[in-house]
Amino acid sequence: MTNLGWLCRIAIHGGAGVIDRASLTAEREAQFRAALARIAQAAWTRLLAGASALDVVEAAVRDLEDFPLFNAGHGAVLNADGSAEMDASIMDGRTRAAGAVAAAQTPTHPISLARAVMEHSEHVLLVGAGADRFAQERGLPQSPPAYFITDERAAQHMRAASLGRITLDHDALYNGPSASDKTGTVGAVARDAHGHLAAATSTGGMTNKRPGRVGDTPLIGAGTWAEDQSCAVSATGHGEFFMRSALAYDVHARMVYGNHDLHEACAGALGRVAELGGSGGLIAIDKDGHIALSFNSEGMYRAWVDADGLLRVAIYTES
Repeated sequence: MTNLGWLCRIAIHGGAGVIDRASLTAEREAQFRAALARIAQAAWTRLLAGASALDVVEAAVRDLEDFPLFNAGHGAVLNADGSAEMDASIMDGRTRAAGAVAAAQTPTHPISLARAVMEHSEHVLLVGAGADRFAQERGLPQSPPAYFITDERAAQHMRAASLGRITLDHDALYNGPSASDKTGTVGAVARDAHGHLAAATSTGGMTNKRPGRVGDTPLIGAGTWAEDQSCAVSATGHGEFFMRSALAYDVHARMVYGNHDLHEACAGALGRVAELGGSGGLIAIDKDGHIALSFNSEGMYRAWVDADGLLRVAIYTES
């Protein structure tokens, strides 16, 4: 490990919830673990090469968006109309600059469009057709609707529609019977060699959701937060509850105003979500490089590299 490795940290996630061991086949589990390891290793390599935390989290989430088994970008879940509406956000801990998009339908990488909103507009959040038009104006890669739809997502949507349900990633109450239904929001948090933090999150939301539904992912302070003074956070779970508890900002606030350490802050913030009846998880890195991988559900797809420079991948409660 290089000298930079003592300063750098990376963590990524692919969703949290009731990840049923019985329905997740060994082959499918191996696919998830391999993808998480590959993407986290690429992010770690970028950090060691001196890349900024902001560049690293964007690149990691782009890689996660490209992996069709996660609910973001290519392979995003479908709304009640059978189309993908995607949400994403990114935040720079150095300045608290942030950008986000919601209900976008054409950007190949929604997270890169979110960054473009942050860096090339006067706004923080663009939605729907306006977000898609901005992607075109900025010359970002765009794809036709069919690109985002996989056979598994189409089948998942048909199951949900036939049951009249809006299905949540990894949620036993709402999900259908297939293990392919249990894939989720993606995100990344990083600390670079200069001690700067950044966070990014991307999702397709909920299967069979009402067109125009927006969750916590693109809402700064709910699904994403980064500030060098405290921490970087990316959340995954039942977005309506995360919005009502300002989950990501709550972690920051508990650290800054309540003098909690990172793990205490994450546990407390998720506790408020649980009080409302919600579940899910988050990944976080604080200003000193501590990593938290917290969830109040059966599992969370995750990978991380801590101070020892070792890459770790986990789905359930293994460490």
